[in-house]
Amino acid sequence: MMGCLVSLLCIAAVGYFGINMAEVYWRYYQFRDDIQQEVRFSQRSRTDSITFRLRAAADSLGLPEAAGHVLIRRYDNRITIESDYYERVEVPGYVREIHFHPRAEGRF
Repeated sequence: MMGCLVSLLCIAAVGYFGINMAEVYWRYYQFRDDIQQEVRFSQRSRTDSITFRLRAAADSLGLPEAAGHVLIRRYDNRITIESDYYERVEVPGYVREIHFHPRAEGRF
C-alpha cells in the first residue's frame, strides 16, 4: 500500500512541476506563431507597427521584457523577425534559465 502511495505521489509531483515547464514552452510557441504571422503580412505593415504588435503580444503572454525587443530586418523582397530572451523555471531545489530565440523569415 505504501509503495503505491509513494509512486502516486511521485507521479503527481512530476506532473505538477512539468506543467510549470510546459507553460514556458507553450508561451514560446505562441509568441513564435505571432512572429510568423507578422512575417506573412509584413508587406502591408510598417516596421514600427510590427514592433508595436509584437511587444503587445509578448506583454499579453507574460513574457520577459527582453522578448518585446524584436529585431526586424528587411531586404529586397525578404523580411526576418527575431527575438532573444530567457525564461526562468523554478522547481524545489532547482532553478534553470531557458534561452529562447524565436525567429521567422519570409518573402513578400
